[in-house]
Amino acid sequence: MNRIIYSILCSVMACCLISCGGKKSGSETAPNDTVQVPAFNADSAMVSIEAQCAFGPRTLGSKAHSDCAQYIEDAFSALGCEVQRQEADFTLYNGQRHKGCNIIASYKPELKERILICSHWDSRPWADNDPDPANHHTPVVAANDGASGVGVMIEIARVMSTVASAVGVDFICFDAEDAGVPEWETSFNGDEQSTWCLGSQYWAEHPHRSDFRFGILLDMVGGKGATFYKELISQRYASSVVTLVWEAAKEAGYSSLFADQDGGAITDDHLPLNRVADIPTIDIVPFYPNMEHSFGPTWHTVNDTPQNIDPNTLKAVGQTLLQVIYTY
Repeated sequence: MNRIIYSILCSVMACCLISCGGKKSGSETAPNDTVQVPAFNADSAMVSIEAQCAFGPRTLGSKAHSDCAQYIEDAFSALGCEVQRQEADFTLYNGQRHKGCNIIASYKPELKERILICSHWDSRPWADNDPDPANHHTPVVAANDGASGVGVMIEIARVMSTVASAVGVDFICFDAEDAGVPEWETSFNGDEQSTWCLGSQYWAEHPHRSDFRFGILLDMVGGKGATFYKELISQRYASSVVTLVWEAAKEAGYSSLFADQDGGAITDDHLPLNRVADIPTIDIVPFYPNMEHSFGPTWHTVNDTPQNIDPNTLKAVGQTLLQVIYTY
């Protein structure tokens, strides 16, 4: 993910409160209306993460990229989702052009009450945050920073294929999120923020539909020792969605991982969804307050591998999302 962190305090940001509306959460319904939320299987999500990583780094133009795209399409299709590929041409910060695609999987597309859940599926082309400078031009396998979010979404789709929900869900796997300016590049003098999140920028300008009550972005949702703070841009554009999800985490028993504290403000795929597509969207992204970059020890390094994924983190995020879906 692009990790331009802004040292912004909540008091500095003008709060744009957007009501997500919808039904009451499970804790607010009458006892006879209590919904039984199905269980999220972290081991199943882990299998998907390993499968994605087995192709190798999923960088634009690579065989691993095209092979993994087909894998993701087939996985959602097998679970009964209506799948489409949104092809696009992406121009990188250095002027290189590559073909890529966003992968869209719709659960019960006929339902009018809909939620958007998304993640990016590409790999960082450069391990530019690796402690060893010799690795700075090495592509990242991206188990956490990419594959974890897709793995969680595929497992949620599997659950929904067996236990029907009353709300429709569109899963979007965004491409070219992590193709932004590398840290070792010193000659670039353009708008750095615009070089990231290319797939979500394209989708926001060309949405396949726009009738979503709200969106939830997953980014790096499988790291060891991860805690999810309330990201500031999410609070600015979709504070009520932040509240909804954090309450769901509490109901699901994972309030310890969803801290009732402010994190940083970052450039991520939720930006164009909020600013261009006008869909109130939050970012579930880890915040390590004692680290310089705050995204965890494997971020943009060659160590972002399946061996450093924690199933307990996947479980916390996945179960929280199921709590949202089945009680919304």
